[in-house]
Amino acid sequence: MSGGIDSSVTALMLHNEGYEVIGITMKTWDYATSGGSKKETGCCSLDSINDARTLAVNLGFPHYILDIRSEFGDYIIDNFVEEYLAGRTPNPCVLCNTHIKWDALLKRADQLDCEFIATGHYAQVREENGRYVISRGLDENKDQSYVLWGLSQESLRRTRFPLGNYRKSEIRQMAADAGYAELANKSESYEICFIPENDYRAFLKHKMPDLEGKVDGGNFVLGDGTVVGKHRGYPFYTIGQRKGLEIALGEPMFVTQIIPETNTVMLGTKLELERQEMWVRDYNLIKYASLPENFQSLTKIRYKDAGTMATVNELDGRINVLFHQHVSAVAPGQSAVFYEGNDLVGGGFIDRPKQISLQ
Repeated sequence: MSGGIDSSVTALMLHNEGYEVIGITMKTWDYATSGGSKKETGCCSLDSINDARTLAVNLGFPHYILDIRSEFGDYIIDNFVEEYLAGRTPNPCVLCNTHIKWDALLKRADQLDCEFIATGHYAQVREENGRYVISRGLDENKDQSYVLWGLSQESLRRTRFPLGNYRKSEIRQMAADAGYAELANKSESYEICFIPENDYRAFLKHKMPDLEGKVDGGNFVLGDGTVVGKHRGYPFYTIGQRKGLEIALGEPMFVTQIIPETNTVMLGTKLELERQEMWVRDYNLIKYASLPENFQSLTKIRYKDAGTMATVNELDGRINVLFHQHVSAVAPGQSAVFYEGNDLVGGGFIDRPKQISLQ
């Protein structure tokens, strides 16, 4: 229970359905260690924790705070920094769901003799052909299946998504009808929870004060090897970035590749940003134990991506993806997620492409 509307209504629904509910709020981080200057907000703030506890008290079920700041910092935040230093764009929410939240919740559930865990994610899960399959939430604007591709079959067996068959507007109405008007009108945050003011560059500098001195002054390079300027350090750029390059070349230019080994940021036109093939590492399959050969999948390369049809194959421990049309801004480190209709087939992390020769 984050104190927000989705997890709160989830608890309310289950309580009304007769389940024995126990509320858990996870403390994953704090501004003191993240370099924030503003008042602490979001899922880990004192106000949010109090909101979750108040609902539990009102409904008469127990509520616990689970402090996982150490595990979260050691794994999620360290990985976030390491990914940028490796020239990739990290996907912390996927890692947190897979390795922190579900593991922590299931461990606590066992200690409390709970059979299931439930979350406020907009997704659905069912058992089919001996496997637990995730499918999209009914509300396509809120569907969160994209960030759940890393969950294990055992985790899915014990997970319930009560909001999966509802639209967000219906959830707000439920909160209002139950007498929680303030909760029904509560705003939502779409930022990474541990990045103050949504400024990942400032966060990296806070975590590594000497970072700028180590990486600034590298080259902006075109695809033919021409050096066209100096940049502020490769970790401060992302694939597809156009704004903030502080360089003028007579036409719009985009970051097309990041090469940390040489502190190089490659630039190109919108056309040069397009790709038709990518490789996916560290993948997890949900619907099938293994992919059918030449599997046809709608493949998403970012959360708000509409998806592009692709031919997908498992090859040598990775997944090869051949898009049926060009896609733009394929960013290593982000999640590639595969769908069959509304079903989540699986997903993984986009791998770095073979380095372009600058000779």
